[in-house]
Order: sequence, then C-alpha cells, then structure tokens
Amino acid sequence: MFTGIITDIGSIRSIALKGDTRIKLNTAFDTDTIDIGSSIACSGVCLTVVDKGGDWFAVDASGETLSCTNLGDWEEDTRVNLERALKVGEELGGHIVTGHVDGIGDVLSVTPEGDSRIIQFSVPANLAKYIAEKGSVTINGVSLTVNDVVDDAQNQTVFSINVIPHTQEKTTFSDVKSGDKVNLEIDVLARYVARMNEFK
Repeated sequence: MFTGIITDIGSIRSIALKGDTRIKLNTAFDTDTIDIGSSIACSGVCLTVVDKGGDWFAVDASGETLSCTNLGDWEEDTRVNLERALKVGEELGGHIVTGHVDGIGDVLSVTPEGDSRIIQFSVPANLAKYIAEKGSVTINGVSLTVNDVVDDAQNQTVFSINVIPHTQEKTTFSDVKSGDKVNLEIDVLARYVARMNEFK
C-alpha cells in the first residue's frame, strides 16, 4: 500500500529485455534499506525490486504491465515518481493507493494559473463513474484532488486537477504536456461504493 506522496524523482538508467523487461532506475533512496522483493511505486505502478546497487534499483515489468500502463513509453533518462511502501504507523498524507493501475488517461491541456498549473485529462469510459468532483485520484503515482468533471462534445469524460508549485517541484508534473499518457488509479473507496450500489 502507498499514499500517493512522492518521496523521490528517479530516472531510467537502462531498459533491457530479459524474458520480461528489466528496468534499472536511478534513485536518491538509501538502497541499503531496500530489500530485494520489496515494493516500490514507480509512477503509480507497484513493482518488485529484483536487484539493486549503490544508487539504483531494478524491477521487472511483464508484457501485461507494459500493455496496461505507460511504462512502454519509458526510455533512458525518463523521470519517474517514486514512493516506497507505506509502513504501519507512518503519516497517511495522501489517500490509500494500491499501485494497481486501472487505466491510462490522456493529457488534454496544461494551462498556467498563477504559479499553479491546471491540467485537464480524458478518462477511459469504464472509469468515468469513479471520478468525482473534489474526490481523490492517483495520477502517475501522485495523490491529487479532482477540480471538476464534465462530459465534452464528443461525450468523453474530462476532469481537471490543480498542481501547486510544491507538487510541480517534488514530482514529474513539471514535465507533463498535452498528448502525454498517464497512469490512473481510482480511489479505492469509490470502487467499493460503486460495487455496493450495484446490489441496491
């Protein structure tokens, strides 16, 4: 489990095909405290550490993971939001995040507003009912609050978020541009509420 509060921005060191895809990531984490087999959320995708060095760790991504996330777009030097797994007793600063990506969204626009940025996304139709105004959503591993949700002229569900300067500095949201694909994880509470409503 994670919180959606990013604690390091890593970068892709190398990508190699070894049965699955082996990805090495540079990190500022103290890798002496990272166990082989532990979980790290990499831009919202929960991945297992399979190797490590002094300033890097490696994960394996299956074909299924590549097809369901934006990891297939990663290349050398791509910056990645990193979060280590939540420990019992730690502060829950964001919201409960599983690291299981529900779908891929598209960045439609990025608009400066003061020092912040308003970013608009399209959401896959099967996830639209889980996105609520002022609710939580995880985008590329970052816990964020939904500003508003609308259906556009093409009957596509669109939502926006506000990214303050602190979040821009501490995550890869300073890099986001129109046309990018992002990993989306819906709020786990929204998922269960929707499921319970099916039985009413």
